Amino acid sequence: MSDWIKTLPDAARAYLDGRRLDEVECIISDLPGIARGKAVPASKFARQDYFHLPDSIFYQTITGDWGEAADEDGFIEKDMILKPDMSTATAAPWTGDWTLQVIHDAYDRDGNAIPFSPRNVLKRVVEMYHKKGWKPVVAPEMEFFLVARNLDPAHEIKPMMGRSGRPAAARQAYSMTAVDEFGPVIDDIYDFAEAQGFEIDGITQEGGAGQLEINLRHGNPVKLADEVFYFKRLIREAALRHDCFATFMAKPIANEPGSAMHIHHSLIDMETGNNVFSGPQGGETDAFYHFIAGLQTHLPAALAVMAPYVNSYRRYVKDQAAPINLEWARDNRTTGIRVPLSGPESRRVENRIAGMDCNPYLGIAVSLACGYLGLTQQERPRRQFYGDAYEGDGDIPQVMGQALDLFDQAEALHQVLGPDFARVYGIVKRSEYEEFLQVISPWEREHLLLNV
Repeated sequence: MSDWIKTLPDAARAYLDGRRLDEVECIISDLPGIARGKAVPASKFARQDYFHLPDSIFYQTITGDWGEAADEDGFIEKDMILKPDMSTATAAPWTGDWTLQVIHDAYDRDGNAIPFSPRNVLKRVVEMYHKKGWKPVVAPEMEFFLVARNLDPAHEIKPMMGRSGRPAAARQAYSMTAVDEFGPVIDDIYDFAEAQGFEIDGITQEGGAGQLEINLRHGNPVKLADEVFYFKRLIREAALRHDCFATFMAKPIANEPGSAMHIHHSLIDMETGNNVFSGPQGGETDAFYHFIAGLQTHLPAALAVMAPYVNSYRRYVKDQAAPINLEWARDNRTTGIRVPLSGPESRRVENRIAGMDCNPYLGIAVSLACGYLGLTQQERPRRQFYGDAYEGDGDIPQVMGQALDLFDQAEALHQVLGPDFARVYGIVKRSEYEEFLQVISPWEREHLLLNV
């Protein structure tokens, strides 16, 4: 066994035990969260310390077009230097040969981190917490749909066929029978996750037809974002084995709930190891309230990152299991900011706003950035909300254009995420939005063609 293979994480070494490694996929997340990179023979990977990709991968829209986001040098597609983070090496167990995936970090030719690489953005925010003596801890929840294969975009997305031969049923939240309908897909998800060394905290049926939720164990934000990044690919591959699609669209099916990536946050004092949100007697600290206030104050501007597509805003509908405002409450799932039941040592704040269609690095980074601003500016939250928050008015942007306007004006948020990232992100997303506005929908043709 080569020396570098001996240093791999335990799960990767176990996967290769007694086998010959064929290929290594060198990957990095772009702005949407798509894995970009190169597949190289294992023998070549063993000899290389880095590889190159053009910086233009971060200027590309979800449709494959380009935003005019290049710097003063112009759109010359400068090469970035991509260096492997070997702690992320993990199996690609769905491939026909023995393959590893390794996430890389992006640097310029002078060794500086590329500021608009999503993983670097999250690392920047985490480091800002560390400089204050805080260690952020997150736990993401991933919601997604298993749907019938959709080969024609003109056709509506429909639930997948379960093992009973009937389409997946809606409004069966937490039903074990509903989970059993997807048994073969879930079995592969578990098998792939085990091969990759990921620990699933649980799988449940959500309220939508064919909608599932996977909870991950709390931990380091960068590590958890890596896992969500990997999990999206893992789940898609498991679904394809069983003649269905897995989709992380925020709202794939009309009249069904959308899919969220709820993010649980807590902070550890790096000196004492104690939860910053809990005082010596177990009570809630000023920092706890400051963090909540940061979410309430800055999430409207951050929404363009947590809800990055026009489809994302179809999720924020009253009584459809998604929040429409930024109220906070204890143990209340109708509010945008929820404080789950817990003891003082595990006191945490749940952000229920982010959609599952967001880039996990950027979604976690911008959520932490909002909390960081609340902490450092010692902001105060609104009074705790009581009752059904759906009965109130919404106070988050309702369309992508409005969200982008707020993001473009959010100077304080830009300083935490990085001004260069904010510039590139705003330009690319604005290009994407303008592309969408040129599309005429079936609704418009049906109701406007002969009536206006």
